[in-house]
Amino acid sequence: MPTSMKRQILPVALTIAGSDSGGGAGIQADLKTFTALDCHGTTAITCITAQNPRAVIGIQPIRADMVRKQIEAVFAELPPRAIKTGMLFSTDIIKVVADFWTGEKRPPLVVDPVMVATSGAVLLKPSAIRALKERLLPLATLVTPNLDEAQLLVGRKLRTLEDLMDAAEELQATFGCAALIKGGHLKLGPEAIDVLFDGRRFTVLKARRVPGVSTHGTGCTYSAAIAAHLARGEKLPQAIALAKEFITRAITRSYRAGRHFVLQPAVGAEFV
Repeated sequence: MPTSMKRQILPVALTIAGSDSGGGAGIQADLKTFTALDCHGTTAITCITAQNPRAVIGIQPIRADMVRKQIEAVFAELPPRAIKTGMLFSTDIIKVVADFWTGEKRPPLVVDPVMVATSGAVLLKPSAIRALKERLLPLATLVTPNLDEAQLLVGRKLRTLEDLMDAAEELQATFGCAALIKGGHLKLGPEAIDVLFDGRRFTVLKARRVPGVSTHGTGCTYSAAIAAHLARGEKLPQAIALAKEFITRAITRSYRAGRHFVLQPAVGAEFV
């Protein structure tokens, strides 16, 4: 007779984002991250992209009603404990996601406001920025803009740590969600510095900068790690701190695929 097995129960996390054919960002990066952090990853794909670490060659958005059906299918049988959004691309898709959250008690929502790719490709239509601000960000638990995205959201250049803190405070006051400004592209010294403001206090997160490595998908991986830790029951500040450690490990352990560095989402041994 086969012996009974006590099977592990994993929390479910959902990513609502675009597919990256290069495997380094988007849905692919999110699923790698969820798996590394012992979450069952589910998806609602918003766009199919033809891209690699160097360029986005083409974008094909999914119909908004199909995005809605994907979200509904996940919630019906695999209710997620946390959700992140990535590339939403259009006003119609943003409205579908926002409508699903409006008037309902939903799990924590981490919004990575993906606007422009590292290669310079536009990943959020200019006409959709207003919908993002008016419809989705007020429903979020956390917004995680990088330096360029934060500058677009607040309408000014950010050059210092004090600028990051002011921007985080402004975003929190405007939209009501916690704001994590990722300052990795701001050269403030040997450390990559992020600033969190949750409405009550500032937290400055620091990690040493990894020299000589240029990676693709760090923002996706970082926000997915936050969502995964929320799904595992961590409070928001701890989820962000753990995710900061996770993304630093992923950069440090990055490997080469073809001519490019690729993040290595993994947990475990201390990184060097």
